Amino acid sequence: MKALLLRIVCYFLFLGGFLLPSLAFSDVYVYKDKDGVLTFTNTPNHPGYRRVIKDSNGQLSGAVDPANNSSSYSSYDDVIRSASDRHNIDPDLIRAVIKVESDFNSVARSNKGAMGLMQLMPDTARLHKVADVFDPIDNIEGGVRHLRLLLNRFQGDLELSLAAYNAGMKAVEKHGGIPPFAETKEYVRRVLAYYRAYRGNAAQTVEPLPQ
Repeated sequence: MKALLLRIVCYFLFLGGFLLPSLAFSDVYVYKDKDGVLTFTNTPNHPGYRRVIKDSNGQLSGAVDPANNSSSYSSYDDVIRSASDRHNIDPDLIRAVIKVESDFNSVARSNKGAMGLMQLMPDTARLHKVADVFDPIDNIEGGVRHLRLLLNRFQGDLELSLAAYNAGMKAVEKHGGIPPFAETKEYVRRVLAYYRAYRGNAAQTVEPLPQ
């Protein structure tokens, strides 16, 4: 229900941005009460609201794609930068991981059970006390915290840390390096490719990499 309501709201905002360019849009905020009811507004009146769509000079920045609930790489900039500052991880690396993990789809769920923007497995979510894996703030915080844990464990080795994010810490330790899994090797390659692109401010021109 939450995903459906968010999709409907963002769909009309998305259409409005193209069909009615003369309208004055503003940031959109959402608040979830204790019963799980979502309230959307452009004038939040208490700190419980969080911004879900950012307006930039009349343009909706990172509006959700109604076809797949994915957002542009800039949609979660505020959340990403906040987590980046807390855990001392390059925000462009966080963006690259999110891009490969979920393509910025906050309600993504894999057939293995990974969920949300940074595709947290249930055990990982519990480890980092993530209350709602489909909440972008909670999910990014948990994912970045886990990435920091891995970077510390592997003494800052980015490739090993990314391999562990994909295949698990034990798999990397067992093989003494990147595990010989095609999926993990491709995952590391893709994240690093997007990381380089984002750092070069070429994020929007990155060609889709092979699945």
